[in-house]
Amino acid sequence: MKTNEDYAKFSSPSELRIVRTLPGPIERVWDYLIDPVKRARWFCGGELQQKAGGKVVFHMVHKNLAPDEKPPAKYAEVQDPGVSFEGRVLKCEAPRLLAYTFGSDDSEVTIELTPQGKDVLLVLTHRARGAEEEKELTNYASGWHIHLNHLVAQLAGTPRPGFWSMHDKLLADYETRRAAELKALKH
Repeated sequence: MKTNEDYAKFSSPSELRIVRTLPGPIERVWDYLIDPVKRARWFCGGELQQKAGGKVVFHMVHKNLAPDEKPPAKYAEVQDPGVSFEGRVLKCEAPRLLAYTFGSDDSEVTIELTPQGKDVLLVLTHRARGAEEEKELTNYASGWHIHLNHLVAQLAGTPRPGFWSMHDKLLADYETRRAAELKALKH
């Protein structure tokens, strides 16, 4: 049985997939994907034009997600003052499908929503294009894992879990898991 603590799976060297069950209805979950204010509560703020070819802006300011935590030195800028970058909307089919480039065209994120009674199944797929971006997949996996935990908490009205306190542990876990899953795919 899948739970909201399950790890992402690596289906190829260039792809990760993570699944969560969220409190619905689907329109409410969709709002947390597209509304910059709501999205900033679990991931990042910034404009998102709801059409293929539209612009998406990512304003990541993690001090808003983890105000009392000190990030690893490598992520200090993401914590405060934050970083901003742009992507491009690839697909936007409200309220079920959102796909965009994550920054450059070297990385693509697809989020699919499916009603499941009063809940919503969220499937997030992050695809890397190119060897340099593939090296970042374990970092993306740990980030998505934590961000989606924050989304679950927002939708459920429960306290947000730790962010940086979990990041290093998850990153190490994902590096081990990715190596094992990719090895199994070769056999």
